[in-house]
This record gives sequence, structure tokens and C-alpha cells, in this order.
Amino acid sequence: MHAHISTRLLHAFIALHDCRHFGQAAQRCHMSQSAFSVTIQRLETAVGARLFERDTRKVALTPEGEMFIEVARSLVGEIDAAFNDMGDYLARRKGRVVIAALPSLAANGLPAVIAQYRAAYPGINVTLFDALSDQCLSMLREGKVDFALTAPGLDLAEFDTRIVCSDPFYLVCRRDHKLAGRRKIALKALAGCEMIHLSKSTSVRQHVDALLRDVATVHTGLEVEHLATVAGLVEHGLGVSLVPELTLFQFRSLDLVAIPVEAPDIVRPIFIVRQKNRTLSVAAQGMLELVEASLRSVGTRQRDIPGSRGARE
Repeated sequence: MHAHISTRLLHAFIALHDCRHFGQAAQRCHMSQSAFSVTIQRLETAVGARLFERDTRKVALTPEGEMFIEVARSLVGEIDAAFNDMGDYLARRKGRVVIAALPSLAANGLPAVIAQYRAAYPGINVTLFDALSDQCLSMLREGKVDFALTAPGLDLAEFDTRIVCSDPFYLVCRRDHKLAGRRKIALKALAGCEMIHLSKSTSVRQHVDALLRDVATVHTGLEVEHLATVAGLVEHGLGVSLVPELTLFQFRSLDLVAIPVEAPDIVRPIFIVRQKNRTLSVAAQGMLELVEASLRSVGTRQRDIPGSRGARE
């Protein structure tokens, strides 16, 4: 739009075209007739051409006015649509939220939050990527997601982070395992146990290595990428595993036991991670607040599986 043409001038022009009378058009625009005449003159000056033929009996468009009326209507329509869209975004009737999250959260916890959010704001599109910590941070760094839910990583310093919950560890084993009857497991009790591990690229493995640093466990050589694989291996008696509380849902359908580990000083913190100095959209901010409120209540709920010990302690 030309620097000297405002929506006020455009609305005045359209009113005069529709009314073909200065007095009626001025009234429609809530202006005095003299002020309205000055407004039309300003528009013609900005356009650089006469837009109306005026005489005592009628007001008619010039050829340039006929050409400009379609332009004016289009511009006003686009501006009105833009403000209507902005209103929809601010009222969360439209918008998009993109989240990256660890698979354990993406499968257990976030679905309920997303369902709650979409029920309240059905016009907002929610996209969820389930990925390991490094992948979550890469997507955030590249601007592909609004925020990420992840465990500690090497590159968190460049982001705005805050802890929303802590994820303690459990021993998962078969019911016939020698440790299955215990209500809690001291780390030293794991000496001699055959361990099934997640891969070294996972945040879980990094914490498990810290837990077992001074414990003489037996490495079975089984290092896998997925918790479902861990569950299958444990079910068939190939070893035991240490997993965070938020992942226990993966073991519910199996005849296994989950026992809390006595290591309160070693937990897997879960972070909400955002880009620094970047304002979230209204839609994304609303989702973040809902996610944060939900995850902060995790500490009061146990993700136990049938047969887990200490679930009500």
C-alpha cells in the first residue's frame, strides 16, 4: 500500500462509490461533510489522479476511479481478513503447535494432554515428534518445533530450560527372579545381575551407567534401541534392566515386576526446552502451560505395572 493511503481513505472512497452522495457517504463514515471532502481529496492526491466527477446533481467515478475501486475493495478485504485471522489466532481458534518429546513422554503422558488441548481448541493443529534427546534438540535448534520435552544433554546451555519433573529408576525383572520379592532395591544388590541395556545414545543409558558405576553387574552384550525390545528380553529371562518410572507402561502387558531403586540422588530430570529469546505463539504458550502443569503432577503418581513393588509407599 502507498505510504500515504490509509484504510480510512480507502473506506471513504468505497463509501462514496456506494452512496454516490457526499453527505450520505460522510454520514456512513461518521464524519462531517467538509472533513469527508478533504479525505477524498487526500486520497486523490496520494493516488495521483481524480477518482470522481462531481457536479451539483451526481457523483460519478472517473475511468481511473473505476480502475481503483476494485483495488480498494481488494486491499480492504485483505486487511480485514488479516485482522480477523489475527483475532482467531489470539483466541486460539486457529494456529499450530509443534512439539518434540522423548518416546516415553510421547507415548505416556502427552497424549492425554494433547487430547485435552484439542478438545478445548479444536481449530489448532498439534504436531508431535517422538525422538531421542539429541534429535529433539536438533529440531528445536532448526526451528522445526516450538518446544521440546527431553532429558539432559550436552547442548542444553544454548537453550532456555527448566525442570518439570524427575524420573526415578526401577528394576524390571521376571517374577521368578531372585530379587522379585523385594519392596526396594539397593544398588549393591544388583551385583552379579545380568543387565540388559538401552543403547549408549539414550539419556536412560547415561543415567544407568552412573547408577551402576560401582556395582559389579554382568553385561549380557544386549544393548537395544527400544524399550519394547528390553521388555521382551527381560520376559524371556535373558536379564534384568533399570528403567525410568515414566517408561514402565511399556512393561504392563507382561508378567514382570518393577521395584523402585534406592538411589534418590540419581534421577532422570525431564526438561521443557525452548529457544532463548524467542516468543512462543499464543497457541504454543497455551500448550506449554498445560504440558507443564500435567508433568509437574507426575511426582505424585506412580506408573506401576502389575506386580510392581512400592507402588503405594
